[in-house]
Amino acid sequence: MWLAGILGLAVGSFLNVLIDRLPKGQSVVWGRSRCDFCKKTLRWYELIPIVSFVMQKGRCRRCRKKISWQYPIVEVVTAVGFVLLLQGQAFDAHQGLALGGAWLIFSSLLVMFVADLKYQIIPDSMIIVGIIGVLGVIGILWENILTGAGAAAFFLLLYFITRGRGMGLGDVKLAFLLGLLLGYPGIIVGLYAAFLTGAGAGVILMIGKYKTWKSRVAFGPFLIIGAVITLVWKTQILAWWGNFL
Repeated sequence: MWLAGILGLAVGSFLNVLIDRLPKGQSVVWGRSRCDFCKKTLRWYELIPIVSFVMQKGRCRRCRKKISWQYPIVEVVTAVGFVLLLQGQAFDAHQGLALGGAWLIFSSLLVMFVADLKYQIIPDSMIIVGIIGVLGVIGILWENILTGAGAAAFFLLLYFITRGRGMGLGDVKLAFLLGLLLGYPGIIVGLYAAFLTGAGAGVILMIGKYKTWKSRVAFGPFLIIGAVITLVWKTQILAWWGNFL
C-alpha cells in the first residue's frame, strides 16, 4: 500500500510538469524544471515530492518567492488516488478496470482538470492517453464508443450554438472520452452531475463577484467531477432516480 503512495507522489510530480508544459506547447521530456519567478534551474533536492516543499517552507531557495500550492496538492491527490484505486474503492468492481489502466485514466483526468482550471486548455495528448487507458482495460465496446460519440456530438452542438463561448472543442473531446469510460446510462448521470455542480459553482462565483454573466468558466473540471461522482456512486444515484420514475 505504501509503495503505491510513494509511486503516486513521484507520478504526481511528473503530472505537474505535464500540467504546466503541455498547455504552453513545451517539451515534457527535454528541459529541466525551473522556478516560475527567477527562472533558475532547480536542483534534484528541490524536486523531491512534498519533502522539498516542506523543507523550503513553500518558497524558492533563491528568490524566496512563494511556490504554488498546486505542486504539493497534485502530488498528494495522486498518491491518495493511487492508493484508493489499489484498494478498489474508487471504481465499481463490475467495470473491471485493471489497476494500471485505472492509474493511467486517473492521471490523465487529473492533468486535464488542473490544466483547464489554470489555463482553460485541455491537452489533446491527455485525451489520447485517457482513451488508450480505457480501451486497454475494458476493451473495444461498441456501446461505449457510440455513447462517447453521442456525448461528443451533444457538446459539439453546444459549441456551435454558443459560438465557442459556452463550450470549447476541448470539452467536445473530453465528452467523448468520458462517454467511452462511463458508457450508458453512466454518461447521463455524469453530465447531470457536471451541469449541476457547474451551475452551483457559477452562482457562487457571481455572488462572490469573482465572475460575471459574461465571464468564461472552464467546464472541463466539472465534467471530470461528474465522471468521478458517477464512477463512485452511479448505482446509488440510479436507484434514487428509479424511485421517482
